[in-house]
Amino acid sequence: MKRSSAEVIKEYGPFPGVEAVHGVTFDGQHVWFASGERLNALDPADGKVLRSIDVPAHAGTAFDGQHLYQIAENRIQKLDPRTSQVLATIPAPGGGGDSGLAWAEGSLWVGQYRDRKIHQVDPETGKVLRTIESNRFVTGVTWIDGELWHATLEGNESELRHIDPETGKVLERIDMPPGTMVSGLESDGKDRFFCGGGSSGRVRAVRKPG
Repeated sequence: MKRSSAEVIKEYGPFPGVEAVHGVTFDGQHVWFASGERLNALDPADGKVLRSIDVPAHAGTAFDGQHLYQIAENRIQKLDPRTSQVLATIPAPGGGGDSGLAWAEGSLWVGQYRDRKIHQVDPETGKVLRTIESNRFVTGVTWIDGELWHATLEGNESELRHIDPETGKVLERIDMPPGTMVSGLESDGKDRFFCGGGSSGRVRAVRKPG
């Protein structure tokens, strides 16, 4: 198993009126981050928040190429980012104990924080299609090039983990700096991870090892 220390290449925030950053996702241009009662679109080039959508945003955030998905307590809402409208709602598998959210292969992937699990979920119905076990509290979840990564939080320590999606075996670990928690996690599809910073109110960009 490969193990390395995280290289934080950029830090965004804190942001006015944002007490905590929960889920994060990337639409190819903007980093969207959840901050409790709003979803915010951040320009990763200059760190400015360009717009916000008023919607319950308590945990993970995902983007399917067209729509945003946002965990709102015990449900997942599908949003049109252009109009800010909620288009559909499905139950969240953890009934309120959900954390990270990602989109891949036509499914939503939902982290279960204290249950230490990741569920593959049908985005139309909310039905759980399969479950991957972890041995750490699961926060953010992301896919990149067929690789499943999730963030962990145990005590005051966070790490990013590349796991085998079939077995849950840990293939690679990236240790975050001490005291740096990761709430949401998203890849930019290339060489960066965007990490929600929880109660720090920040978003951090971390280099993905080559």
